[in-house]
Amino acid sequence: MNDSDLKQAINSYSGRNLEQRKNWYSPAAEAYNKARPKYPQELIRQVIEITQLSSSSKILEVGCGPATATVAFAPLGSTMVCLEPNPNFYQLAQQNCNQYSNVEIQNISFEEWSLEAKRFDAVLAASSFHWIPQEVAYLKSAQALQPDGHLILLWNKELQPSYEVYQNLSTVYQLYAPSLSRYEDRETQEKILQGLGQIVEDSGLFQDLVSGYVESEITYTADEYLTLLNTYSPYLKLDHTSKEALFKGLRDKIECDCGGSLRLSYLSAFHIAQRC
Repeated sequence: MNDSDLKQAINSYSGRNLEQRKNWYSPAAEAYNKARPKYPQELIRQVIEITQLSSSSKILEVGCGPATATVAFAPLGSTMVCLEPNPNFYQLAQQNCNQYSNVEIQNISFEEWSLEAKRFDAVLAASSFHWIPQEVAYLKSAQALQPDGHLILLWNKELQPSYEVYQNLSTVYQLYAPSLSRYEDRETQEKILQGLGQIVEDSGLFQDLVSGYVESEITYTADEYLTLLNTYSPYLKLDHTSKEALFKGLRDKIECDCGGSLRLSYLSAFHIAQRC
């Protein structure tokens, strides 16, 4: 994927109207909370070390979802204000952060949030920044940060089976949803992450970009894997009949050819930059 393709892909998310973006994940909110992978502790440790976050820090999280990343930072004791426009994610985030008195969840979009200028030590966005128009995302983040504050972007790349397993599953995709049959190797994912970092630099509002990633492996049963797929946007757009046939075919393949489970790998990455 080249830079032009990446920007086009991002625009396909952020270019939707606000109400569409607010409610996009509602049909899959529970599945997202259950099946999406967490951010590795090693990644979180590196981020905290680079940004020097502490219990006295103030963090603004943009698009916290069901609090997937929030719960990794909350034990630090920092004051966290977490914005989530989707009503289903908002409820899940409240449940998941119930034990953390230092976390406040607000059911509002970043666009609609009333700017609190120069209040925060960090603006955090975990797999969410591509849903916000760039002219809003970067400028408003910079305005919300203290002069020495950091923008922290976290990403969990799409989980991938081995290439051999992908080729086996691809025969099902060719029958029912050929457009969804794609494989991202490590080189492709690294190029995508580099492109996302370049966008931060191109904003002209942040400097001293630091990037890194951690590779993880995780095993999903057939049902867990299908639940995971149902949280990805291309599958949310798939018509019911095609999805039903695709998922049945994939389940049969995983049960018969893969012993009922899949070993998946994924890259968890960060981009950290300081306000200019």
